[in-house]
Amino acid sequence: MSYLTALVLAVGFGVPLAALTASLAQARVGAAALEGMARQPEAAARLQFAMILGLAFIESLVIYALLIFFVLMLKLPNTADVLGKIAGP
Repeated sequence: MSYLTALVLAVGFGVPLAALTASLAQARVGAAALEGMARQPEAAARLQFAMILGLAFIESLVIYALLIFFVLMLKLPNTADVLGKIAGP
């Protein structure tokens, strides 16, 4: 597999995969916090704080993935240049 192919696959699948896993993790955090609040209503404030903190960490990972996506996008060559090399002179 060439460098360009690996780069295109990383750019094309990296951010959607990060968004998908982050959404699953956020759903799991929310469900666990709500279940904990239902079982112990007196601990709702502490659970809510921990849930918001966890959601912030999960969201920061997605923002880092988006940043890496834009950095890798700059590394991709121009489409016209690639097609010109394939077609020849």
